[in-house]
Amino acid sequence: MPVTYKKIMNSSDQLIKILSALEFASDKHKYQRRKGFTKIPYINHPIKVARILSEKVTNPSTELIIAAILHDVIEDTDTQPAEIKNLFGESVLNLVLEVSDDMSLTYNKRKALQIKKAPHLSSNAKLIKIADKLTNINDLLHYPINWSRIRKLRYIIWSDEVVKGCTGVNDALEHEFHLLVQKSRHLLQKKNKD
Repeated sequence: MPVTYKKIMNSSDQLIKILSALEFASDKHKYQRRKGFTKIPYINHPIKVARILSEKVTNPSTELIIAAILHDVIEDTDTQPAEIKNLFGESVLNLVLEVSDDMSLTYNKRKALQIKKAPHLSSNAKLIKIADKLTNINDLLHYPINWSRIRKLRYIIWSDEVVKGCTGVNDALEHEFHLLVQKSRHLLQKKNKD
């Protein structure tokens, strides 16, 4: 039996809204796994992005946390924008759309557009982008994946370019990202010497 969701955007209970977003995203991503040998459930990724924002942003809005949880549902699942708007409101939808790639474009065009669009994103979209890249690089380092050292370095360099366009929104989050980039480059370059 398919899951049905009721409209909760008028609820004053922020926790209910966030848990509803988690349930929705879990259902949408239920058959997806992260890249790598361990095949971690995909939902772990948006949960980590939302947790990072909850820790690093002072008084994050409910809309920010919900958009972080939903940030990949449009580009990676069959979710339609109207579903998000109807369930979580237009501001959440707009944030999710801001951070979603146009999957009709080639991989290289999508990646180039992320760099180009980053400086023009809203502050909340920039926060999601930084937390997303931080989570992806952490996973790249800590979970076995069949990527060459060069491919990993390219991903880190590209992520750094995206985040450069997102600076000025949260010092703590940006600092953590830059430390991770330095550590990642050091570890991957060290592996080349070993």
